Amino acid sequence: MKRTITALVNNTSGVLNRITGLFARRHYNIESITVGVTENPAVSRMTFVVAVDSMQNVEQVIKQLNKQVDVLKVKDITDESIVARELALVKIVVTPQQRGEVAALVNPFRATIIDVGRESMTIQITGDHPKVEAFIDLLRPYGIKEIARTGITAFNRSTKKPVTDPYRLTLIN
Repeated sequence: MKRTITALVNNTSGVLNRITGLFARRHYNIESITVGVTENPAVSRMTFVVAVDSMQNVEQVIKQLNKQVDVLKVKDITDESIVARELALVKIVVTPQQRGEVAALVNPFRATIIDVGRESMTIQITGDHPKVEAFIDLLRPYGIKEIARTGITAFNRSTKKPVTDPYRLTLIN
């Protein structure tokens, strides 16, 4: 089963190496990893998608991550309400006659054509994993020259609390 784990860590050198080493020593495959600085420049957010056999393995990984000196907070967000996105750059083989056809595929996916060459076109797409996969599958018949993907980055959705202002009035017509 795949699990999405986020970790807030100190933004110092060597942290990524120590954490990925922890996964490697336990023979867990990291299917996707993204790391970036947060709103606080001293803290980075890591998002891992890992393949594990059981929930017990996930709990063990989280315990081991929490023992790391530079790890501030670890959370398995797989079963929570999250916002998750992935970025992919896809370079395909196209003739000048096919460009309009490809542009028609790009629009419904809200993708962007970012480079056009004589015999190729590079397209950028962002979205959840199934959307990116579906788009890449549609481009395969043209001939994919290159793909670069960021992996999934995610965090919890905002909680929406109802407005409870006693002085707020509603007019009903």
